[in-house]
Amino acid sequence: MNKFFTKILFLLFFSFHLSVFASPARKNLVIVLDWFINPNHAPLFVAQQEGFFEQNGLQVKFISLADTVSGEKMVASGRADIVITYESSLLLHLSQGLPLVHFANLIDKPLDCLVTLKDENIFSLKDLKGKRIGYSGTEVERIVMATMLKTVKLSLNDVCMINVKFNLISALLSKKIDAFIGGMRNFEPLALELNGKKARVFYPEKYGVPKHSALIVVTNRNKIHDQSLARFVFALKMGVEYLKKNPEKSWHKFIANHPELNNDLNYKSWFLTIPYFSNNPAKINSSR
Repeated sequence: MNKFFTKILFLLFFSFHLSVFASPARKNLVIVLDWFINPNHAPLFVAQQEGFFEQNGLQVKFISLADTVSGEKMVASGRADIVITYESSLLLHLSQGLPLVHFANLIDKPLDCLVTLKDENIFSLKDLKGKRIGYSGTEVERIVMATMLKTVKLSLNDVCMINVKFNLISALLSKKIDAFIGGMRNFEPLALELNGKKARVFYPEKYGVPKHSALIVVTNRNKIHDQSLARFVFALKMGVEYLKKNPEKSWHKFIANHPELNNDLNYKSWFLTIPYFSNNPAKINSSR
């Protein structure tokens, strides 16, 4: 065989191996969201619409559930690969023995808050005594409320906790409750503003609740060494970076794919949420 053909074969062999390592085998990932699609998930959908998942050898499928607790169970049972959830929810499920592990952050800052209306006579936590506090029915919200009240020498016995499920805004506007716990500071205060009401917001981390990540990325403990998870985190980081550089452009692509979300509330929330996204999703503050 002459040197020319030997050289050609070598180049073909080298190109083949290079392509194998540069383009990992396509892996399908099922990702369960914590709630219906909303601006809190922006980097995930930016990564999808810009092709960052595909560039990293992934094909992703997002699932939205009507409740906020089934995702962890789906991952624990192997019916899904990843769940976007809350740090407090993960701790509860770990205490129940579910084989879960936190491996990345989506939002590494607190978002939850206590909300009331400015035209109510609630200027401090002490003013909550005897008031009706709405919540969505989770034990975590009761624990957070109890922790906050303790800083002003009150307890849950001093307030009336009312499970309004997910009707926080309507319950407050209709005067069924005086305040609610478990709202998101990038969403519910905006919703009240668009309804002609100004909100007064109390931040749990200022009242005894430890700082925490609002949205975390969790998988089954048995899958933690799967290389597709590292590729997922890298694609997510690309999504965050692109979003922060191109917020308006990303919004228009997002609503083109999800026209049902094209309204003033989601538009304003989209831009308000951007600073909260973790610049380095793989960095986890284990001391928390």
